[in-house]
Amino acid sequence: MKGPATTGGDTAGGKAAGDAGSTGTLVLPALADGAELIGEFKNSGYRDTPQLVRLPNGQLVRLPPLLYLVAEALHRHRDLAGTTDVETALGRVAEAVSERAGARLTGEQVVYLADQKLAPLGVTTYSDGTEPPVVRADPFLALRFRIAVFPESVTWFVGGLFAWLFRPVAMALMLCAFVAGEVYVLTSRSIADALSFAILNPVSILLVMVLGIASCAFHEVGHASACRYGGVRPGAMGCGVYVVWPAFYTDITESYRLGRLGRLRADLAGVYFNGIFVVGLTLVYLQTGFAPLLLAVVYVNLEMVQQLLPTLRFDGYYIMSDLIGIPDLFRYIGPILRRALLRRRDPRLDDLKRWPQVFVTVWVLTVIPTLAVQVGLISTQIPALVVKDWGMMRKLASAAADGADPVTLVTSGLQIVLLVLPLFGLAFILYGFARGLVRWLVRYVNAPVAKTVSGT
Repeated sequence: MKGPATTGGDTAGGKAAGDAGSTGTLVLPALADGAELIGEFKNSGYRDTPQLVRLPNGQLVRLPPLLYLVAEALHRHRDLAGTTDVETALGRVAEAVSERAGARLTGEQVVYLADQKLAPLGVTTYSDGTEPPVVRADPFLALRFRIAVFPESVTWFVGGLFAWLFRPVAMALMLCAFVAGEVYVLTSRSIADALSFAILNPVSILLVMVLGIASCAFHEVGHASACRYGGVRPGAMGCGVYVVWPAFYTDITESYRLGRLGRLRADLAGVYFNGIFVVGLTLVYLQTGFAPLLLAVVYVNLEMVQQLLPTLRFDGYYIMSDLIGIPDLFRYIGPILRRALLRRRDPRLDDLKRWPQVFVTVWVLTVIPTLAVQVGLISTQIPALVVKDWGMMRKLASAAADGADPVTLVTSGLQIVLLVLPLFGLAFILYGFARGLVRWLVRYVNAPVAKTVSGT
């Protein structure tokens, strides 16, 4: 799963501008400490090509060209920050912006743009020297409770070890080996025997789960390696909670420096490395004949299918997002539904190019019913899941009282956890939808009042 870029969300947005800084001594605004100017968002789906700035917390902010030129000029003239003649320094910044923007700006307008637009987004300081607020995005259905396990230095090193797998010859060989292994495994009659063997041997189930976790970790190595191969630096690797399920992530925010093909390579890299993992499992099975390895192959195949689903923030979602050049598709659910159901136009849709707008519309009108069906199917299974969980808990308690072996207890406990998690996931999704609906209703009710107040 992608990290803060994306994977996610959660990307290239900003909060509404607040009030200007306090009325203290005027100083030359500066780029926020740790912020980085990335530049043009290549192959974007917006009518006006946006510029990207990376905040100290790794979040990306999408700026219109004029605001980016102001931030860039302030950073380029940062050596003037210590001078006493602030008006002259602001004049030089305004002159630099005017020359590149093709429109005349004054020093006062630079101060206004910094205080009212850039500083509230966390990009620059205020004109009185006040530090900008810490801006944290709260994207819908994003990874939560992230914990970085490996720092950037380790991710850079590990990515370099496997970056050669993206060379054309290596990719061709690996893909051919993957297809050959899939044909052999899926046409083999040994899968049913492997399943029977695993049911009779709980240790085999644990082995399959461990191999599945190892495949997930190798999946993240793929994202990091793709960044390294593309010439950008991958961020930290770690783990978090997606909805309620534990998940690994790799911060590949830097992939936004790449063009469309580079971003798609980074998105597909995880599934590609899952395929390499399948090749390895198949080769080991051919050498040993150990039946549970076939179940591990099937398990990893299911992981790959899940990652390619475009409904939640899996790799398939980011593939679609980078394909059309729109960082966060979920933020357009409201505007699309508002236009489709209420026949109301939204300026956020007008910012998109024609074909990305059509693509996003089709995605929203497809994903929302799909999510509704998925939630409905899970909801219908709640009584059966509760009964099954309760029966397994009683069985586990009885086995523990009878002195069952630890492996059996651990396996039964994991099965109970896997059955309980969907219940919590459903509750979390319903809570998110309900919270979003309440917020929308509050904005809808308060909108006329806000218009009246602004007109008085």
